[in-house]
Amino acid sequence: MDTSLLNGLNAEQLAAVTWPPAAALVLAGAGSGKTRVLTTRIAWLLDTEQASVHSIMAVTFTNKAAKEMRSRLSSMVENAIAAMWLGTFHGLCHRFLRTHYQDARLPSTFQILDSGDQASVIKRLLKSLNIAEESLAPKTLQYFINSNKEAGLRASDLNAHDKTTRQLIECYQAYDALCQQEGMVDFAELMLRSYEVLLHNAAIRTHYQQRFNHILVDEFQDTNNLQYKWLKLLAGDSAAVFAVGDDDQSIYAFRGANVGNMQTLMQDFGIREPLKLEVNYRSVGHILTAANTLIANNSGRLGKNLRLPESKQGEQGQKLRLYVADSDFLEADFVVSETKERMKEGVALDNMAVLYRSNAQSRVLEQALFAASVPYKIYGGLRFYERQEIKHALAYLRLAVQPQDDQSVLRVINMPPRGIGARTIEAVQAVAHDRQSSLWEALQFLITEPANRKLKAFVDLIEQLQAQAKGLELTETITAALDLSGLLEYYKTQKGDHQDRIDNLQELVSAAMVFNSADVQTEEWVKTDDGLWPLVAFLSNASLEAGERQAGEGEAALQLMTIHAAKGLEFDTVFLTGLEEGLFPSEYSLQERGGLEEERRLMYVAITRARERLYLSAAQQRLLHGRTNYSMSSRFMDELPDDVLQFLSSHRKKRQETLKIRQEPFIHAKRAKETFDGFVIGQNVRHEKFGMGVIMDAKHKGEHATLSINFGANGLKNLSTQFAILEVVHR
Repeated sequence: MDTSLLNGLNAEQLAAVTWPPAAALVLAGAGSGKTRVLTTRIAWLLDTEQASVHSIMAVTFTNKAAKEMRSRLSSMVENAIAAMWLGTFHGLCHRFLRTHYQDARLPSTFQILDSGDQASVIKRLLKSLNIAEESLAPKTLQYFINSNKEAGLRASDLNAHDKTTRQLIECYQAYDALCQQEGMVDFAELMLRSYEVLLHNAAIRTHYQQRFNHILVDEFQDTNNLQYKWLKLLAGDSAAVFAVGDDDQSIYAFRGANVGNMQTLMQDFGIREPLKLEVNYRSVGHILTAANTLIANNSGRLGKNLRLPESKQGEQGQKLRLYVADSDFLEADFVVSETKERMKEGVALDNMAVLYRSNAQSRVLEQALFAASVPYKIYGGLRFYERQEIKHALAYLRLAVQPQDDQSVLRVINMPPRGIGARTIEAVQAVAHDRQSSLWEALQFLITEPANRKLKAFVDLIEQLQAQAKGLELTETITAALDLSGLLEYYKTQKGDHQDRIDNLQELVSAAMVFNSADVQTEEWVKTDDGLWPLVAFLSNASLEAGERQAGEGEAALQLMTIHAAKGLEFDTVFLTGLEEGLFPSEYSLQERGGLEEERRLMYVAITRARERLYLSAAQQRLLHGRTNYSMSSRFMDELPDDVLQFLSSHRKKRQETLKIRQEPFIHAKRAKETFDGFVIGQNVRHEKFGMGVIMDAKHKGEHATLSINFGANGLKNLSTQFAILEVVHR
């Protein structure tokens, strides 16, 4: 045996790598070297001749991870690993179906549909079925099909309880028939079709169960139910399943991931205790203490504690810096200021990251970075003004100012879908070409014909927006555009998770609230006198921010990303922003079973991205989604031990007995002074059951009023002053 393979492994890693040929679950903490354990395990099995390249299957979740494993193995063993079944779930299922295409009832030349191709097929299908897009949006059907396939359900397995679901099921069935007829397979079908072949063909199932003696799985906590059933079928009664994962980093329930698969694996394969990789080679001691203390609040964990390697036992590092700002703008300024300080200390911009719970939070941060000329990149996403839904909204606003903008007409003439198809748009373009006019002028010409009622409805909509823009304040104009265009309602009614898009559109209202046209005006600008100037200036500023300070290729840049996007990454310095109740943990998670524990796992992931320096920040008031929120600090702050925290602000760490309330400049003056049965918006109150809270909104109800009160950990409550006993708390 080549003993050099095991050089440098700690005791925990060595125990996992040399585990006997039996099932095992390896709990691999953040930064504990799980990829090294997986690859070394494969190399050790080959070197000790316990397995051949043909008897090993290794499954990962990303092509990047598969490529890294293959690269590491190539340098460790001489065997021809190209023959090994090593890849992603979808990649291995594709390989399986190419081999068994006849048993899968597929042509040998079957084609794979990516997400865009699948959307095109669905649009073609709906057209053939004479179903208008405004009746059933293609994306709604696409989500319905994929989510059911990922749950292992065919159309024939589903029951219709209403007319809408019945239509979706019928379209799902027609889609499957069309794909079968044309020899097409989408990504979800790869997994489901492979599982069905194994389930219904005993000879093929037995062949693979006898072939694969060792099945190794990376990121096991992210498997969904169908993936687990597929693995279990392949393993049979004899294969040694070696699953590596971390239940504390299971953060993809919204994609169907089932962290319970780890417990199920132990029961199904007779695993008494998991192996644990607890030595963390990434972070300093205080960061590990914070992570361990926080995650201990979750119940049902398999249980582990990250610790420093023996050689670094004394390296506790600097404490976590906690900052509570008066507002989100001051929080963003703090991030910019500390980023510059770290740069002076020699930390590269690429080695710093700003994390947030939702994409909409990036706008204020981007604005501050833009103003300070700090280059940045949105990792795994788009800058605020480049996001699809924001571009749609801005196109409507541009048409309110300048309807001759052909590009904006083309972007929104059928967005949201209003039954104006490609042929109609081509006809409009043809008229514009013949008349040498803009598309808007062509539309004006065409709507005189009674048959073009859908075009007329679009023209009427834009003219209504033009009138609104001249008579309303900037914020009201944008709110009206989102309402009249139907964009907000469109995303609210689509199947699937579109909350980010809704949040971003509402955040556009926030951008208008704080916008000052004087900030972008120069002497060369000619201010219009038709009431449109604020909107013109706002659109110009949006274009400027969209086109500047996004770092170019190869340029050092501060990394901005959601916590979900940060999974698997690490940085010298991490800023974790927006630590407020209702934001992180999110308001939605508090309403879902198991939602709070998943949010806490997300917080754990965020903390363990930092190697040396971690900043935690919150804002007492935040302008988000078009409304000002007065927030309590996140319960996650309270769950961190005091002895690892350094307070950079005058506010106490513990949830405030009262909140510091300032006159909010963005609340209409009349509404700020209005009383509701003796209460005012922004006031601190105490309730016997729910504790301390802040009045967020109110409405009159006869002699009394209904108050919307944010009680932090106890959520948002609507209470009637007629019955609720509320004590006003003065600071």
